[in-house]
Amino acid sequence: MTSSSSDTRPNATLQAALADAEATYVAGRPRSQAAHREASEYMPGGNTRTVLYHAPFPIRVVHGETQNITDADGHTYVNMLGEYTAGLFGHSHPVIRRAIDKALDHGLNLSGHGENEISLARLVCERFPSIERVRFTNSGTEANLMAISTARYITGKSKVMVFDGGYHGGLLYFSHGGIPINAPFPYVVAPYNNVAETQKLIRSHGDDLACVIAEPMMGATGCLPGSLEFLEMLRVETSDAGALLIFDEVMTSRLSPGGVQELSGVHADLTTLGKYIGGGMSFGAFGGRADLIDVYDPQRPDAIPHAGTFNNNVLTMAAGTAALAEVYTPAVARDLNARGDQFRDRLNQIIRSRELSLQFTGIGSLLGLHATAAPILGPDDLEGVDDQVIDLIFFDLLEAGYYMAKRGFIALSLAVTDDDLDGFAAAFEEILDSRRNVL
Repeated sequence: MTSSSSDTRPNATLQAALADAEATYVAGRPRSQAAHREASEYMPGGNTRTVLYHAPFPIRVVHGETQNITDADGHTYVNMLGEYTAGLFGHSHPVIRRAIDKALDHGLNLSGHGENEISLARLVCERFPSIERVRFTNSGTEANLMAISTARYITGKSKVMVFDGGYHGGLLYFSHGGIPINAPFPYVVAPYNNVAETQKLIRSHGDDLACVIAEPMMGATGCLPGSLEFLEMLRVETSDAGALLIFDEVMTSRLSPGGVQELSGVHADLTTLGKYIGGGMSFGAFGGRADLIDVYDPQRPDAIPHAGTFNNNVLTMAAGTAALAEVYTPAVARDLNARGDQFRDRLNQIIRSRELSLQFTGIGSLLGLHATAAPILGPDDLEGVDDQVIDLIFFDLLEAGYYMAKRGFIALSLAVTDDDLDGFAAAFEEILDSRRNVL
């Protein structure tokens, strides 16, 4: 790690240590800074994807191979972020590359049905027991919008239950009450993992409640798993209320061969997917019981149309088929997530041995770092936590050659090796020791 560590200044405050780390970051990345200035002339804040931005400016990535990325200033990092779960296969998986090359050889934008969409649909339905029929989209956001709209149409009811801190895409963001451009559904906002209060809300709004949409593990809030009691309650109460249960497994479907629904045994009426299932290409899907999804069967006289030029684009269909059939097999999924659980336990043991107010949460290959040692059930438990601690660790890890989300999120890819995990653990341990007086 490039040293500007606060161990040379025992009385340094957290703010001073963070300012030091940011100064080191800026000094070492003039090309990324210049690129950000240029980008800001054409895009607001130099950005077209908010989650990737961080102050004082983000790194500008110019190359990726296997598990590594290189920025404009020549720094190479082990990518522990894994494209927020979409980069499950690393940056250059040969099987997926061959599938994309083969698809390119047969031409783009073919204006008709293709063979790979059959293969991918079959693989999805076989992999996820709650999905009997599936429709493809271009993103997780689109998949969730379609699932919610489907539920409102089928039930004839209007209200949508979401959870405080939940994220279901760019138009379905519910941190601290939501954002002004959320899709204009009538929402009921419930507290995640709070069985009694959520049960009460479902019952009180049941006559008008079309659906409940939930991630079985909150992703954007920091990998907060839903308890089995909570998920089972959602299943029972939505059924009793005549509402549909939607599980957003856009991120969590990778956590076992059949997602968190397989791990928990709790199955939804509708499930949304995205990210890695497209093999690293743009992808989304919504599916569920046949009687629900068949409202989109164009052979029916009462069919609802569902268009989208790129719903079955040839590159995604080819990459996704190769990804599920040849790369992320059930055995590989189990192995990766077992490695992730072991890695999380290892990092938490490093923290516990130093008696620091930090912890990693999550399931399997998805991890979230938080600056508290207290139990975390939902976003309310993170109120008042000083995120500057995570910021400091983020900048220090960059100097050590490891890239994660600035908020502390890690999504392990298949390309990350055991040596990479050992190196990250060693760097993390060094940071905790060198920053001990401010953590």
